[in-house]
Amino acid sequence: MSINSNSKKIPLYKKINFPLVIGGFIVAIFLIMALFPGLITRFDPDAVDQTAMLKSPSTEHLFGTDNYGRDIFTRCVYATRIDLLIGVFAMLVPCIFGTLIGLYAGYYGGRLDMIIMRIFDIFMAFPYMVLAIAIVAITGAGLKALFISIWIVGWKEYARLIRSEVLVAKNAEYVQAAKVLGYSDNRIMFFTILPNVFSSALVYGASDIVMCMMSSAALSYLGLGVQPPTSEWGAIMAGGKNFFAQASWISTYPGLFLIISGLGFSLVGDGLSDMIRTKKR
Repeated sequence: MSINSNSKKIPLYKKINFPLVIGGFIVAIFLIMALFPGLITRFDPDAVDQTAMLKSPSTEHLFGTDNYGRDIFTRCVYATRIDLLIGVFAMLVPCIFGTLIGLYAGYYGGRLDMIIMRIFDIFMAFPYMVLAIAIVAITGAGLKALFISIWIVGWKEYARLIRSEVLVAKNAEYVQAAKVLGYSDNRIMFFTILPNVFSSALVYGASDIVMCMMSSAALSYLGLGVQPPTSEWGAIMAGGKNFFAQASWISTYPGLFLIISGLGFSLVGDGLSDMIRTKKR
């Protein structure tokens, strides 16, 4: 006796989260470069070679050399470590701080919410990069100043996102049940509401890493971020801007590294978003 079933099997290709897989693959490659740069290239990123200045890409120097004879491929590989470090850690502090602010503002509402939203409006009145440049100009150029500037201006998006999620979640049945059971506000916020809303911040964080890396490269390009001779994609591009007509590869290849790594993290963010939406359905 056979049993007929109207259910259709979902094709394998529809089960695969392609953005997450492709993005994860790209990010994994950059992580390998960041962790094991010495296994990928044999050159010293800061070694000056006066006999190899401004050499075009070749089998010896894949991405050519700069005006000091330094291998551009090597400098791009070693710059991966500091750029990923900036992207991740510049995202973490605003993510944690903004999440806490949005959690308290959304849960308690009232005067606290009003004060936080007015502070938020003040920060929103200034363009992201203009405010970051102003902060770096006050604190002084360098890696430390770069982190501080991104931390100060980056929290507001997380606060707004989590606040909007908490405003909806605090009226849910599971939260009302927790209140009936006599749970404290902190227990409800951190153990009942936060696990259900933090996924939004996590998805945004994957994309925000791209923004942090772009901001770092922009500030370094302007001479306000990572300082030479440290290998960093924005600083490498800045070093090649005066030689672009005769040696365009100096600025082109670190720019490609930045674009491809940004694409990888963006795809990871899209993949996580799709995965969370699928689970909610």
